[in-house]
Amino acid sequence: MIGFRFTDFIPGDSGADQFQQLLNIFLQLLNITAGDVPEALSYLNELDRKYNITSDEYGVGDFIQDLKDNGYIKENENQPGNFEMSSKSEREIRRRSLEEIFSKLKKAGKGNHQTSFTGEGDEKTSDRRDYQFGDMLDQIDVTSSIKNAQIKHGINEFTLNEDDLEIEERDYKSSSSTVLMIDISHSMILYGEDRITPAKKVAMALSELITTQYPKDTLDIIAFGDDAWSIEIKDLPYLKVGPFHTNTVAGLQLAMDILRRKKNKNKQIFMITDGKPTCLKIGIKYYKNSFGLDRKIINKTLDHAAQCKKLGITITTFMIARDPYLQSFVREFTKVNQGKAYYSSLSGLGEFVFEDFVRNRRKRVR
Repeated sequence: MIGFRFTDFIPGDSGADQFQQLLNIFLQLLNITAGDVPEALSYLNELDRKYNITSDEYGVGDFIQDLKDNGYIKENENQPGNFEMSSKSEREIRRRSLEEIFSKLKKAGKGNHQTSFTGEGDEKTSDRRDYQFGDMLDQIDVTSSIKNAQIKHGINEFTLNEDDLEIEERDYKSSSSTVLMIDISHSMILYGEDRITPAKKVAMALSELITTQYPKDTLDIIAFGDDAWSIEIKDLPYLKVGPFHTNTVAGLQLAMDILRRKKNKNKQIFMITDGKPTCLKIGIKYYKNSFGLDRKIINKTLDHAAQCKKLGITITTFMIARDPYLQSFVREFTKVNQGKAYYSSLSGLGEFVFEDFVRNRRKRVR
């Protein structure tokens, strides 16, 4: 009898294989270029010139044609000859961002936290306790309860009493409303460090997680610079940094307005930023100061942190710049709100956000 023969796997050089390899690079470039297809293709050509990422059988021209045939790009109606992203590309970027961050979570062993609250819920645990009046019938561990009855009363005169019942504890899992604030001030690209791309990638991954795994939850996304405004999930790949200061107050005001309208009891703000508040809007004028921590701006920001606390809104700040000068402000801001703060590197931002999101949404609201 001839069995199976195992050999080393040698990747093929087919067009399909090369298309997938180039697609991985192209989607990353789209994220970096804020969805600008011509610019991403220009970078791809430059990479090919420098590193020979294509072959004589399959070139960049073949890849562009496959992108069109597979619905990843489409021709711009207003600019014939130019291409733009399709909805398929937008979905694919979000999906791959989610996969990338989750793979990091698994490697790091993060994101698997158990809540400290138990009771009526969705996920079973190994904990057992005696039955109490008011427990749901579907929480009864039938096997353990029958075993208790057999031990106490014997098999011949089997009787199942209330004292024999054991309850299977479950993790309580509630829905939550989250507002994700993304700083798009000019400092997000200062000193040659691209901070906006990791922030966008985390936002896209989080949106994909919530829409696919937690459909009862809500996620709203706010971009803030001199002002603050809401953006749709589909707009995330196109988000780019502007010549803005950092108006944290405007972002918090908009976030509170959004969360006031939500029916969920669990409400939280995730704020991804790399700098201090440097801007306020007073009437129709902007008050700006990029030099140091301006008392007028800082006090107004702290006032809004306190307002969030009164509304039961927890703020988690993800500081992606390790500036000791700002740590005292972040600590004070966090103390006023009784929230949390993380000082994260760009590579670890995704793990921090996802770990905290999963932990927060599993809290039991009393």
